[in-house]
Amino acid sequence: MASTRRPSTRRPSTRRRSSARRSGTRSAQRPLPTAGPGERLWVLDVPYGTQVEGATWHPAVKMHLYVGRALPAHLAPYAPGPYTLGRFLENTLNPDDPAPNPEPTGALEPRRLQFEAADTIADHAAAGGRLFLLADEPGVGKTISAVLGATAVGDLRGARRVLVVADRPAAITIGHWCRTITALGDGGLDWVVITWDRLDKVTDHTWDVIIADEAHALRRTTTKRWKLWARISGHGKAHDKAPFVIATTATPGHTPLELPYLAPAYAQVLGEPMKQWTSAAQPGATFAEALERHGVGVEHGRYGATWTTDPARRAADLTLVRGWLTDVRPQAMLHRAAPWGPVPISGMPVALTPAERTAYEAEWGEFCREMEIARRGRNVAKGRAALLRFRQKAGLIRVDPTVAWIAQQVQAERQVACSVEFVATAADPIADRLRDSGIEVATIYGRDRFDPEAERLRFQTGEAKVCVFTTVASISLHAGETLADGRQASTEPRVGVFHQARFSGIAGRQVTGRTHRDHQVSPWHIAYAEGTVEEQVGKVMVERIAAASDTVGSDTSGLAELAELLGADWLPATTLTEDGG
Repeated sequence: MASTRRPSTRRPSTRRRSSARRSGTRSAQRPLPTAGPGERLWVLDVPYGTQVEGATWHPAVKMHLYVGRALPAHLAPYAPGPYTLGRFLENTLNPDDPAPNPEPTGALEPRRLQFEAADTIADHAAAGGRLFLLADEPGVGKTISAVLGATAVGDLRGARRVLVVADRPAAITIGHWCRTITALGDGGLDWVVITWDRLDKVTDHTWDVIIADEAHALRRTTTKRWKLWARISGHGKAHDKAPFVIATTATPGHTPLELPYLAPAYAQVLGEPMKQWTSAAQPGATFAEALERHGVGVEHGRYGATWTTDPARRAADLTLVRGWLTDVRPQAMLHRAAPWGPVPISGMPVALTPAERTAYEAEWGEFCREMEIARRGRNVAKGRAALLRFRQKAGLIRVDPTVAWIAQQVQAERQVACSVEFVATAADPIADRLRDSGIEVATIYGRDRFDPEAERLRFQTGEAKVCVFTTVASISLHAGETLADGRQASTEPRVGVFHQARFSGIAGRQVTGRTHRDHQVSPWHIAYAEGTVEEQVGKVMVERIAAASDTVGSDTSGLAELAELLGADWLPATTLTEDGG
């Protein structure tokens, strides 16, 4: 007899999703393997997507593990070095058998400016301060100053752990910080160096001192990065309950509104609790409203709070927010110009051939039509896409003149740093055509395509006369640098060229600081097509990059002008200033 039972109305997918969730929970709670007599747990830094025999990924530490008395030879290359996250986790798992840290090498001799910075940081910490802004110019030596300062703070406060959050590329920056700590000595502290994209790996640990390198990466409070940072740094905690933070950046922000990471310092020097600057319980207590309450010119529009456009008010605001940190005693901020002077920067007009100009004008006309359609429909995504396409195509049209200029500089016995924003339409064709002409090129762009440290060293040693790169910070390309192995970088003078003008004065200033640093003067040029909108943009950017060296916000006056030139004045300001931060 056939069954009369009605078919189930339950959706099988719901049961599967629930089962998957339960399975994921069990996986996350999987116990760590147990080390037997004479064994230990070895943490391995295996690259993502790589399978290595004997190494097992474990969700509890979010890294690979091996259990044994000694590490097999084929796993040794994946052993984490001193002061890395892997070494810290390994020592945490083996508290009775931690790996020893290296003795100080003394390979670095701090300069007087760096000792003075460390003393100033320590004075602020001794007075109960919670955050210090180290805003020296690129090349003055913020890394050494920060390590010395953190060590001094650790000694003052009886600290155990120091977290350093560095910028990418990790293959360069982590090694740079670890070598600096090794050279100067760790002061008996547990140091951990990570990059901003690995903040989620350290949220379950407590930190006494934190160095936020290239702190302008924290300009946006809507990002996952910010949420993790707020948790790790105790952003919303009472002043005496939070870790001590050393924020280092030569370019703090385009406007005072881009300085939320400095809210703890502002609140403390103004004698206010953090809940008056940022609080989930009080949604009205936002950073912008706190600035406005203290006299900063904040305007409210379609895309939220913006900084005033009144030049006189802007100048007063800059004096105000700087004064909060510099006028307090002991001071909470240092900004010292490079003693070798500002970067020489100029425009570099490119005369287009008739064919190139025809192509350029066609692209400009298409861009104007697309932008006007986007403007009428208030379609921000379409407007952004149109701007991106135009910049890519305009840059591609100018590749040959840039290659010819670089070749001329190499022939004149100079090494050239070429900054680009796009890979397929700038970096690749420039590098390929230079190689076709017989010029060696180092390339620092494209994730996982090249070893950035190996490529950097090819340029620094003079093996490659040109470096094409997309990164804006945390790499050293200057002449005469002392390399990690004791060698000295080549002494040929460095010149730099922006194949595409960066709209962000902060990003531009960071780029010029790759070669114009450590007493090495390096001129930079902004390439643009003569007689086009690029020429007007280039002239504005020459002023913006120079102004960005004057710390917070002073490069913003030209942003509205840039937006108007490109018909993008109706888009959010971040459309022009997004630079990875």
